[in-house]
Amino acid sequence: MKDARLASFEILHNILKDNAYSNIAVDKALKEVNARDKSFVSTIVYGVIERKITLDFLINKYLTSKPKLKILIVLYIGTYQLYFMDKVPSSAAINTSVNLAGDVGLGYYKKLINAILRKIDDNRVDLNSLNDISVKYSCPINLINMWNKMYGEEKILSILESINGRPPVFAIPNTLYVECEELQYELLCCGIECEVTDGVVRIDSRFNLSNCKPFNDGLFHIEDLSSYNCALALGAEEGNTVIDICSAPGGKAFTIAERMNNSGIIFAFDLYEHRVELIKQGAKRLGITNIKAEVNDALVFNDKLPKADRILCDVPCSGFGIVRRKPEIRYKELDSIKELPEIQYNILTVSSKYLNDNGRLVYSTCTLNKRENEKVVERFLSDNSNYKLIYDKTVFPSPDGGDGFYYAVIEKSND
Repeated sequence: MKDARLASFEILHNILKDNAYSNIAVDKALKEVNARDKSFVSTIVYGVIERKITLDFLINKYLTSKPKLKILIVLYIGTYQLYFMDKVPSSAAINTSVNLAGDVGLGYYKKLINAILRKIDDNRVDLNSLNDISVKYSCPINLINMWNKMYGEEKILSILESINGRPPVFAIPNTLYVECEELQYELLCCGIECEVTDGVVRIDSRFNLSNCKPFNDGLFHIEDLSSYNCALALGAEEGNTVIDICSAPGGKAFTIAERMNNSGIIFAFDLYEHRVELIKQGAKRLGITNIKAEVNDALVFNDKLPKADRILCDVPCSGFGIVRRKPEIRYKELDSIKELPEIQYNILTVSSKYLNDNGRLVYSTCTLNKRENEKVVERFLSDNSNYKLIYDKTVFPSPDGGDGFYYAVIEKSND
């Protein structure tokens, strides 16, 4: 099994050099780490990625030139422990980082790394007193400016205060078998700390839920609270025909199926077979039989599909509402997402063609960007007079609540 700090280094190198997704890189690497070290490695990796701007600010004070990436990663790991892991003594944070440098072929730079980390430790900065909110919250200024323009300064601070740190995990009770309080009891019996809130069970995210008996027995699935509420907004009823147009990994489809009491039919689609398989596996574990998961291109009208009473159109998006779960998202160049609204509009347009008269469609994203949210819906309604907006909702992230999210409830009148 790999040393925890060496594993952290390798994961970070994979993310920062090769642009690997943090969650995929972490999940893959944790298979080679002792169980007792998994939480430590996750904390280091996600923490360094989310606090990268802050760490650069602290480290650059003592650099005269840009170092090699490997040196910088060692300094990130050491500095993150010094500032954000109170249970790690300064001496341990520094000494283990120096030793790590030797382990990854940076023996020549051990003295430099030792000197920089000691200066960082000796000259502490009160991060809470910083006026530069980009450094304080480790969020790129271009994203801050976009949010400020769209949502205002007061809301900006609320968002920034919620994008770092360990996010809450929500267990959605499988109401085919249990209610909230019963699920809470089952989890507590497994030693999993949790509480009932907003119709779901909030869990301390340190626990590995995939190995617990209630999970394997199909008593719950994991889904963010905002996503769960979006699924409820669809208002699916027993016997309905439902299309979940971009479904994988299937959380919303599972919630909808349970609300329909496993009746009717839900067509759950994704573009890729391996992601469709995730839906099938999840439905099987939960004992859900009314989901038909298949490959389908959301941008192309499928004339083999029946008309639906309810359609969930959860489109691909920039993901700016879930940066606390996937911290590298915050560093996206805004130019890289400028084509998304057109794709989202086209998916919404194609999806609407499957809807019955008097049916309901929910358009949703997990981003905080009006160009991908309100503007797409406004364009669609302008182009389709037989659809009307019932209501829409922007959810901002909160420390104990759901992620940033947007959904619009749209109904179709008679053609």
